[in-house]
Amino acid sequence: MIVLSGTIGAGKTSLTELLANHLGSQAFYESVDDNPILPLFYENPKKYGFLLQIYFLNKRLEQIKRAQENQLNVLDRSIFEDSLLFKLNADLGRATQTEVTIYDSLVNNMMMELPTTVSKDPELLIHVRVSFDTMLQRIKKRGRAFEQIENDASLYRYYEELNQRYDHWFENYDRSEKMQIDGDRFDFVESEEARHNVIDMIDTKLSEIRQK
Repeated sequence: MIVLSGTIGAGKTSLTELLANHLGSQAFYESVDDNPILPLFYENPKKYGFLLQIYFLNKRLEQIKRAQENQLNVLDRSIFEDSLLFKLNADLGRATQTEVTIYDSLVNNMMMELPTTVSKDPELLIHVRVSFDTMLQRIKKRGRAFEQIENDASLYRYYEELNQRYDHWFENYDRSEKMQIDGDRFDFVESEEARHNVIDMIDTKLSEIRQK
């Protein structure tokens, strides 16, 4: 199992599709466009923040079990970074620390309940790192109304803080092998050459892992 990580607009969905096609495996995508809670969360984060996290947790655990049925299936977000997003919401007053503590405890307990035949950790985590400017451009380009700063000025601070926190999160991630891709330098969303470069880097990393 391979998992992607990165901030909003990093290109995780695009790379998930590209990588799954390259490996001949299955892609699993985060529930966004069909997520009934997400628009409610953007309207009222304090009310719906905890419910949104539980919704994502349920979906991710289901995907982990399905993804482990075949080798090298690709998930477009890691379950381990959800706590990062929820803690940020708490720090910004959009959730409570008590909710964060309960959520983290629930994640740990539910991960322990996964069948022993299912690996709880991926073979590789790939973090797509993009600058704040690129992040904002991608969010605007994909046009989801509830994500736009023009509709909610407070999102600017949220996006800025989220982008900054990912560096620390990736540095401390230790659940599996990991690699980082510079999404500004290698714009695989738009550039065919960048797509080939990124695939070559991932193939090299997977080869190194298998030789250990």
